[in-house]
Amino acid sequence: MSHRPFPARRSVLRGSLAASAALTLPTALGAAPAFALSGRPKAGWGVQAGDVTRDSGLVWVRSDRPARMIVETSATESFRNPRRWHGPLLGPGTDFTGTTRLRGLPSGEQIHYRVLLADPDDPRRTGEPVTGTFRTASDKRRDGVRFVWSGDLAGQGWGINPELGGYRIYEAMAALDPDFFICSGDNIYADGPLTETVALPDGRTWRNITTEEKAKVAETLAEFRGNFRYNLLDENLRAFNARVPSIIQWDDHEVTNNWYPGEILGDTRYTEKNVDVLAARARRAFSEYFPISMLRRPDGRVYRVQHHGPLLDVFVLDMRTYRNANSPDDQPTDPQGILGREQLEWLKRELARSRAVWKVIASDMPIGLVVPDTGDGKPNIEAVAQGDPGAPLGRELQIAELLRFVKHRRITGTVWLTADVHYTSAQHYQPSRAAFTDFEPFWEFVSGPLNAGAFPANTLDGTFGPDRVFLKAPTTANVSPAGGYQFFGEVDIDGGSGELTVRLREQDGTVLFTKALQPGLVGQ
Repeated sequence: MSHRPFPARRSVLRGSLAASAALTLPTALGAAPAFALSGRPKAGWGVQAGDVTRDSGLVWVRSDRPARMIVETSATESFRNPRRWHGPLLGPGTDFTGTTRLRGLPSGEQIHYRVLLADPDDPRRTGEPVTGTFRTASDKRRDGVRFVWSGDLAGQGWGINPELGGYRIYEAMAALDPDFFICSGDNIYADGPLTETVALPDGRTWRNITTEEKAKVAETLAEFRGNFRYNLLDENLRAFNARVPSIIQWDDHEVTNNWYPGEILGDTRYTEKNVDVLAARARRAFSEYFPISMLRRPDGRVYRVQHHGPLLDVFVLDMRTYRNANSPDDQPTDPQGILGREQLEWLKRELARSRAVWKVIASDMPIGLVVPDTGDGKPNIEAVAQGDPGAPLGRELQIAELLRFVKHRRITGTVWLTADVHYTSAQHYQPSRAAFTDFEPFWEFVSGPLNAGAFPANTLDGTFGPDRVFLKAPTTANVSPAGGYQFFGEVDIDGGSGELTVRLREQDGTVLFTKALQPGLVGQ
């Protein structure tokens, strides 16, 4: 692997992360901005970078009071002759968060940045800078690409447990020095309140850090914002954000379990029953708490393509916003499906246009795993597959159309990555095993959760001929992170051969499964 080491990347963070760790929860992170007005602006929630390209990136911060965001960048951690970027004025309209786009950056280089928060009435008064770093995508194929992915954070009642070291999986992911991280959705569990303690089956007690906003299901904008803030209480996550840029997508738990547009909730925990109202509030908080480029467009969409040099394009899907209602999913025609017609046509167009060696499809839901939705007592389907191994029906029709398009346009190097089901597995899809045969073979890799309950494996649907080559999952439902079964995946693309290697890893980084794929093939 010709991936370049960057030892300075780690050393640059020690000062800022030590300072962040020294902040106490009640005063630095827990206090509301309105009650922390003395002194200078503070950025106790850390920094994040996101949607990094060959010459640009987004940098995020949250202040404890009104402040002007200023970003300085440098080629070295000494910050000699820094370049300065004037960002937005942070105020209550965005929950004191803000994002600044950095343009004209050098390709394939380590970018050191620091965020300053200035008093709006006296720009000379700035708070302590908070530093971070990221690599821009390289124009040079020989540099290679490495990234990690997973999803599902603070779900099923399992939040930040200080006795177990909090979200330890982020430390293991950071140790691989990835170019970026894909979060495959369920960044929060807005529908999953946390209690201070949970009794474990073995007699131990799980202890959560709790906040007011996590004591009930999120309904108001303030409660959704509080859910996103909750995860940033974790020291491991803040450290990870400061050194690894993200590509973020969303799924259902950013709003509520298994939601779809137009749904009216029967859940008695909610006073606001209209999912569209809840989704609008959640989307606003989501856009405030992550550095995502497309959310700043007039259409505010989440789906997008991220170009990462000649080796890789990442196609980020949104299987939540444009889907039809959950149903038995056995209809013979389904023009809307799970992606919506506009997103499907966009995906086909962008895949055909891509000249990258590898086209990673970051899907927030799996293709051939049957994911049920029995929330209203009916045998409805939440994902794509509905368990009928015959010809495509319902949402499968859109996937069949896409797979047929990939084959006939001879689009090479497609790989599907997802999380969602709270275990890790590798599925190979082969037309010789399938009811629908007009496609080329492909792989789908599943890895998660980051910190949530783990669940037994879902059944496979034979429509597209999946074979589960690897699986690690518990045999009982909602196993806590204390019981293991927390996973992430790594993708390593060699700059010389172009070979793409997938490794499925446990929480501590242990490799469970490895698969190497060769470049230039339509199917494999």
